[in-house]
Amino acid sequence: MWKLKNVTWDVKFGSSTPEELGTPEELQQIEDARRGFSDRRFEKRHSSDVLMRIQFAKENPSFSTAHDGHWPGDYGDPMFLIPGLVITLSITGALNAVLSKEHIREISKYLYNHQNKDGGWGLHIEGPSTMFGTALNYVTLRLLGEGAEDELEAMEQARKWILDHGGAIAITSWGKCGFQYLECMNGLGIIHCRQKYGRMWCHCQMVYLPTSYLDGKRFVGPILPTIRSLRKELYTVPYHEIDWNETRNLCAKEDLYYPHPLVQDILWGSLHYAYEPVFMCWPAKRLREKALQTVMLNIHYEDENTRYICIGPVNKVLNMLCCWVEDPNSEAFKLHLPRIFDYLWIAEDGMKMQGYNGTTLRKAHDYIKDLQILEDCLGDLNFWYRHISKGAWPFSSADHGWPISVCTAEGLKADLLLSTFPSETVGKSLDVKRLYDAVNVSLSLQVWIMGSGWGESYLFLNRWSTNPSALIKSLSTNPEFLRNKATDSKIVVDYKDWQITLSRRFQAMKLWLVLRSYGVANLRNFLRSHVKMAKLFEELVRNDNKFEVMAPRNFALVCFRVLPWPNDNSVANQVEYANELNKKLLESINGSGNVYMSSTVVDGAYIIRCVIGATLTEERHVIRAWKVIQEHADALLSKN
Repeated sequence: MWKLKNVTWDVKFGSSTPEELGTPEELQQIEDARRGFSDRRFEKRHSSDVLMRIQFAKENPSFSTAHDGHWPGDYGDPMFLIPGLVITLSITGALNAVLSKEHIREISKYLYNHQNKDGGWGLHIEGPSTMFGTALNYVTLRLLGEGAEDELEAMEQARKWILDHGGAIAITSWGKCGFQYLECMNGLGIIHCRQKYGRMWCHCQMVYLPTSYLDGKRFVGPILPTIRSLRKELYTVPYHEIDWNETRNLCAKEDLYYPHPLVQDILWGSLHYAYEPVFMCWPAKRLREKALQTVMLNIHYEDENTRYICIGPVNKVLNMLCCWVEDPNSEAFKLHLPRIFDYLWIAEDGMKMQGYNGTTLRKAHDYIKDLQILEDCLGDLNFWYRHISKGAWPFSSADHGWPISVCTAEGLKADLLLSTFPSETVGKSLDVKRLYDAVNVSLSLQVWIMGSGWGESYLFLNRWSTNPSALIKSLSTNPEFLRNKATDSKIVVDYKDWQITLSRRFQAMKLWLVLRSYGVANLRNFLRSHVKMAKLFEELVRNDNKFEVMAPRNFALVCFRVLPWPNDNSVANQVEYANELNKKLLESINGSGNVYMSSTVVDGAYIIRCVIGATLTEERHVIRAWKVIQEHADALLSKN
C-alpha cells in the first residue's frame, strides 16, 4: 500500500511527535485542502489526491511516481467497501486493535463527506441515496463510535432517511447478510445463499464462496451494546415484533433495479421451507458439513495464492471473517490482518477502502517487470476452477495473483515498447522467456476459461445475452474513420465491439509479432520510410489546385479533400455539396480496387484519409495511388 508520510502521517498513521508531522505551512496546506473539499463536496464528489501531490512535490517534484515506480491514485468510490471492513473487524473484536483512532477519525470524515443532501448514501459517491448505502454506512459510523445524535444532525438525517423508506428490513441481499452476521437482523429474513462453485464470473465466484460458508454455518456475531441500540434505530416497529419471513424478499424501490419474478421468489422460498429443514438434520447434515469443508478449502486456496490480499476488497473481508469463524486463533486470520492496509487510502476527503490494492523510466520499467506473475497457482488448476496465470499481469500487485487479460496486454505492450529504448535509460528488458509466457497466457484467454480470468467472462456473456446487440452497442466505438458498409449492414461481426479487453489483447499480440518479425532497427526503418512517403503524398496534394490538405500531416497520415465547383454561393450549400462530392470520390476510389482509403468528419467537413502503412508499399505505389485519385476526381468533376 502507498502511505502518506512525513506530512501529517508517518508510516504508522499518526505520530505523537509534532516534529514528524511536518512544518506549520505543510499542515496548513493540508488543512486547507480538507476544508476546501468539505465546503465543495456537493459540487465535486471526487478527491484530487491533493495530499499525495503535496507529498510528491516535497519528495520528488519532477515525477508523480511512488518510490517503486508505479503511479498511485484514488480508487475508492464504492460506498459499500468500508462497511464490510468495519463490520468484520467489529465482529472479530479487532476493530480498535487494527484501526487506530486516527484511522477511525479519517474513515468517519470520508463517510460524512460523501453523505447526500437528503441524509442518505448511494451505492457509490455520485449515486442517489439507496437503502443499501444508507443503512450500511449509518451502521458503520455507529460501530466506529459515532452517536445516534451529533452536532451537525448528520446521523439523525441518515436515520430519518432509513425510517422514511420503510426501515432496514428493505435493504438488499448483501446488506441483509451483513446485518445477520452483526445480529442486527434475524436469519429468517435473509435469502439463503447456495453456490455451485465453478464456471462463474470470478468476482461472483469469490464473493458467494465465503457467504455460502457463513450461511451454511448459520453464523451470527456477538451481541454488543451498540447492536442492541441499532435494533431500535433501524426499524419502524420493535425488533421482536418483526415478521422476518415476510421481509425476506423485501427490497426498497430505490435499490430495485428489476422486480423479482414470481418464479424467483418461489425458488428462494423453497430453500427456506424445503431445503433447509432437510439439511439441518442427519444424514443430510453430514453432506452440508462435507460441503462446508470443501468451501473452506477453496477459501484458503484463494487466500494463500493471493498472499491474503484476495481478488478484491469484498471477498477479502468475507474470507477473513470465515477464517475467524473457523478458528479465531488461526494463523490464516492473523495473516489477513496486516494485508488490510493494502486497501486503505487517504486523500483530502478522508480515508477509504480501495477497489484494489493499487521516478524515472527505469523505475517504472522495473515496476512493470516486478508486477508480472511468475508462477501458476499451486495444485490442480482444474480442481480449483482456475486458469494458468504464469506470465500474466494482475490488476494490482503480483501478490494479487489473478490473471487479468487487459492488464496482461498493457503490461506486455509497455515492456515491448520500453525495450526499444536504450537500456541505460530504461534498464534491462524483460527476459524473452517471460515475454513468451505473457503471449502464451494471452492466447489461452481466447478460449473458454471457466470464468476465472477477469475480462474473458465478459466476452462469453455476449453469447448468452438475450439482447447481445444492446450490450455490444454500449461497448462500441465507431468514429467516422472506422465506419464501413460491411459492419453497418451487419454482414460481418466487428469483434472490436464485443468487449473492452479484446482489442487490447490483439494490440499486444500484434506488437509482439511485429517486433519478433522485424526487430527494432527494421521497424524504425519502416516507420521512417512511411513518414517519408507520406510527406511525398502531401506535397503532391498541395501541388494540385483541385485539392487541399485539411490538416497538417501527422506521421504517415494525410487528410485532404477535393475542392468543389458549387452551383450555389451560399455557405451551407457549399459545405453540403463539398461533403457529397468527397463521399462520391472516396466510394469511387475504393470501388476501383486499386487503392483503399478511409474518411472522417472534422467541424462538419467530410475528409479523405490517406495512411501509408503497408509493409510492401514503395514510393512508386504512392505516385500510382495519387494518379488514381486524380483520375477519379477528374471524372467526377466533369460530370458535375
